Amino acid sequence: MKHFGAKGEHLVVIQIALVALYFFTPVWPDLRGGELWRQFAILRWGTLVIGVLAGAALGIGGSLNIRRYLTPLPYPVDHSKLVDTGVYALVRHPLYSAQLLAAAGWAVFSLSLSHLLVTALALAFFNYKASKEEAWLTERHPDYGSYAAKVGKFAPGLGKLKK
Repeated sequence: MKHFGAKGEHLVVIQIALVALYFFTPVWPDLRGGELWRQFAILRWGTLVIGVLAGAALGIGGSLNIRRYLTPLPYPVDHSKLVDTGVYALVRHPLYSAQLLAAAGWAVFSLSLSHLLVTALALAFFNYKASKEEAWLTERHPDYGSYAAKVGKFAPGLGKLKK
């Protein structure tokens, strides 16, 4: 029997804590009703809509693409196969990208530096978690390195692994 954390359980706990932190973080500074709030209304709404829609597309698409292998843990299930089609042909970690896009959309919409900071923290965390996950995926799937050299980590074309 493996110890707690051997399959990344601690990373799931940290991720849940980050999501809770994001939701309970107050908007700061609170610029609602001010001049910036009005001047940037189109940009704010556009960013929110794009972040939520792109996040939903990546999240739903990614979940559907790996539905047989989906687990909350970053450690791949024993019966997993490498999925490199659908949204996984665009980004290697669409479920993480989905959360980051939605979080960034809200941070811009609300003009909240506090939420932008938590989003940056989440980006650093997901980068770490994805690196751990990719080490396990490389062990399980020898062709993962070739896939990762062609496909961006969180955004198309960005964060490709070096061969």
